[in-house]
Amino acid sequence: MRLIFKHIRYLTLLLPLSMTAQPASQGMSPILENYIREGMANNLGLKQESLEISRVTESLHQARSLFYPRVAFNPTYSLAAGGRRLEFPVGDLLNPAYRTLNQIIGADRFPTNIENVNQLLAPNNFHDTKLNISYAIFNTDIQYNYLIQKQLLSAQEARKRVVENELRYTIATAYYQYLQTLDAIQIYENSNKVLNELARLNEKLIANNVATKEVLTSARYEISKVDQQLAVAQKNRETAKAYFNFLLNRELTTTIEVDSSLTKILPESKENLSDLQQTALRGRQELAQLNGSLDAARTAVKLNEANAKIPNVYIGGNTGFQGYGYTFQNQAYAVAQVGLQWDLFKGYEKRSKIQQAKIQTDALQNRLAEVQQQIQLQVVQAYYDLNAATESLVATQSGVLNADQTFRVIDSKYRNGQSLLIEYIRYQNDRQTAQLQHSLARMDVLVKRAALDRAVAVQ
Repeated sequence: MRLIFKHIRYLTLLLPLSMTAQPASQGMSPILENYIREGMANNLGLKQESLEISRVTESLHQARSLFYPRVAFNPTYSLAAGGRRLEFPVGDLLNPAYRTLNQIIGADRFPTNIENVNQLLAPNNFHDTKLNISYAIFNTDIQYNYLIQKQLLSAQEARKRVVENELRYTIATAYYQYLQTLDAIQIYENSNKVLNELARLNEKLIANNVATKEVLTSARYEISKVDQQLAVAQKNRETAKAYFNFLLNRELTTTIEVDSSLTKILPESKENLSDLQQTALRGRQELAQLNGSLDAARTAVKLNEANAKIPNVYIGGNTGFQGYGYTFQNQAYAVAQVGLQWDLFKGYEKRSKIQQAKIQTDALQNRLAEVQQQIQLQVVQAYYDLNAATESLVATQSGVLNADQTFRVIDSKYRNGQSLLIEYIRYQNDRQTAQLQHSLARMDVLVKRAALDRAVAVQ
């Protein structure tokens, strides 16, 4: 029973507090789906969960084996020397009486040479070679333990699905983050081209005595700043690549295939919030895991109640050879048994076990209600996070258009000598910032959509 409670507590403690549902296929590319399948097949954490399921399955097989008869071959051979002896003067008592009887009847019909008994209590040169057979006709421990193991296996399988769903979400978000680093590098490289073009233009202006030298040094300074930002972005790309490959359990420097169309058609959230919450309550694997543990705890209550009221009945027997020396002649024997075991009083231990099992059941019921509330809260948060991310994307898109148009006007003015260099650099930086914010907003929509699907447990 302690092992059963320990296993139930283990499964419930493994419940993560984060949202762990499966992201939908909406907005997900075939390339990313292939990566997710690869991660499912190779991830070490998921393999550990599969091993745990195998372990629990073997426990179920062991519980099932108790329903079958048990046959054991148990030979023993004993040698003894010294120790206590059984002494009985049977010869001294019977021999004189038998002689008198023979004299009375006039014939030697009674033996007169009976020896006194002088036998070691520990048998010497004695063997007992037998087969032992036992079968439980009715045993509540066996029946309920089998049910408990089945329920714990269901809970463990649900635990694996929780890990699978979390892994799907983690791989998807890691892929989005990697794409965002590529976007950032592209933005910085484009800015670098623009500033290098500015530097060449300023060189010509200086050569034609239209501008002084500080316009060139200022442009080169801006180039150095972008180069620094580009170096950081390249570092972030390699880090994101290594993390993504780590999730797939492959070489950290493996090339990642890019789906550039993934961010062109972004997912939209048109679902009703109440419907999403109900879907989550039906599909979240944390609830299936808790229900499996709760079923096991309820069965444990029935087991302890049955132990307090119902006896166990079994049949069995022994057959083999027994005697002094391994002769097997006139040593065969067989014994059949029918037994009943019923603990009538054990110091109120059974009452305490029943109460303990009921407390465990109540604790799991409270945990189930708590997780249901957490799931609904997570759906609400993910739903409004996606809405906010979508609105932010629209705003950043407008910002990119305005910043780009403004820069084009300033670029034309600067080339015609109608604008200052400081204005050119300012609006170039504004355009770069707007592009970076728009890139982050696009990826944020994808991440928030995946988070909502994870919270809702979309299949």
